[in-house]
Order: sequence, then C-alpha cells, then structure tokens
Amino acid sequence: MRFIYQFPETSGSAADMLDAGAPADIAVAVEASGWSGVAFTEHPAPGARWLESGGHQTLDPFVALGHVAAVTHRIRLLTNLAVVPYRNPSLLAKAAASVDRLSNGRLILGVGTGYLQGEFRALGVDFARRNARFDEALDVLSLHWSGQPFSYEGHDFVAKETRALPRPTQRPIPIWIGGNSALSRRRAATRAQGWLPLTSHVDISATVRTPHLDLGDELAARIAEVRSAAHAERREIDVAVAYTDPSIAQPEQDAARHRGEFARLATIGVDWIIVAGPSAVYPASLVWIEQFAANYIDR
Repeated sequence: MRFIYQFPETSGSAADMLDAGAPADIAVAVEASGWSGVAFTEHPAPGARWLESGGHQTLDPFVALGHVAAVTHRIRLLTNLAVVPYRNPSLLAKAAASVDRLSNGRLILGVGTGYLQGEFRALGVDFARRNARFDEALDVLSLHWSGQPFSYEGHDFVAKETRALPRPTQRPIPIWIGGNSALSRRRAATRAQGWLPLTSHVDISATVRTPHLDLGDELAARIAEVRSAAHAERREIDVAVAYTDPSIAQPEQDAARHRGEFARLATIGVDWIIVAGPSAVYPASLVWIEQFAANYIDR
C-alpha cells in the first residue's frame, strides 16, 4: 500500500491554509518520512457562502506541485482534483507537461468534471457542457503530449497543425479520473490510468454531484467492475481512495483498527490511500506527518 499526503484543506476564512507550513517544508518532511506522494486540490473562484459553510481554501495545484518538485526527488505529485472543464485543454496539457518535465516524470494528473456552479459562472464556463468539455480535453491531452503536429476540431476546441514542445517525461502522463458515476467509472476504465472514487465517512453526494460510495462492499464491487472493464480493453489501472475516518487525526490512537482497514482496502484492490493532514499549525503538522508514517508506512 502506498500513501499520499493531501495538503490540509483549511475550511472557511478564519485561518490561512499555509498556517500548516510552507508547502516546500511539508513536502520535504513527507518524502523523508516515507510517504509516496503529495497532493493539492483546486478551487480558483469558490463562492464566499460555500467557503464559510465548510468549503476549503486552495492553492493553484500546478504552481504548488511545481514548487514542491524543486525540493523533492522521489514522491509522486498528484492533482486531486484538477477541474478539466475550467481550462482550455492545451493550457491544461502545458501546465501538466511542465510539472512533469521539471519533476523528472513524477506528476499524476488527477481530474474531475467539477461541481460548483458558481465557480463555473465566475470562470465563464458553461456548467451544462462540463462533460462534453471533459471528453474533448481527454482527446487533446494525448495529442498535445505526443510532441507531434496535430489538428483537432471539437465543439469547444479547435487546433490546426499545433505542436507542443518540450514533451513531458512520461508519455502519457498518468491520468486518474475522479467520480463515482457510471460515466466516470467507464472513463477511468477505458481512457485513463487510474480511478479516484470519491469516498467519505459522511454522505457528500449532494455537494460533489456524484453518487455516495462508502468504503465497504459497494467499493469492492465497483473496483472489481472497473478493473474488469479495463482488462477487457487490455488496460491496467491504479485505484486511489481517500481515507476520511476523522479519528486518523490522532494517528497513534486506534492504530490496530486503522491498520486492519488499510489491509482490507488492499485486499479489495486499492493501490493508494490519500490521507488529508489535519489543519494543524506548523510545526504540529510535521509531527502528524511523522507519527502517521511511523505507525502505518512500511519503509
């Protein structure tokens, strides 16, 4: 089992996201402690009401991961999640390729369709067309990363004899698709290198606009289904799951139960577990990173 540290997502505006520490310092500690990756999410223009009612602060994930890449050598760099419809796909492809090249091939592009209608409005993007824009972007990403001249004509994007250089180190950059819907699962199995089911200890389906999925038998069935569909396409995919049990904020307590749960998740086909650090003020955030690693990461 491999573990990815999700940078703390400070909710509301009373505190600052970076109270947890400078991303470079946090990433160095994550790598030194034996974690396998670090992740940042994004919300470029969230509504004030959403933020104050539990929504979280973010950095630009590509800027943050590029910053982290400069001070680390081994850990993978995950966008969890980048909202594909927000961007022209060539801009998304270039940002991803830049981080991948500068990190010597460590980026994992976690992507989703997005769910905040107000954020779509603020960015001038049609919320109703988010799925169509997502699928067109998947077409363009692979063409852009090839380094060869390409032309593409879709509903929202047109490129004529475009050529993007330099190419990323990984070809292709791994794409992990987030979401629990049948459409998201099908995309992950047939068009991506990984699936990011959205799991939570509470039902967040109304907020994130995807069916609720718990960590029990239903998740096991969905993983088996996605893997079967991928194998039918002669594909292999990773599965990464967020572990949201609130008691993990005290990693030395109830450790046997958490270890048992991690072992069960591995048994049903989970390859990576993503754990968000608590919004502790630095250097308490470093203590949590090290305590978690000491209890759960086999180095």
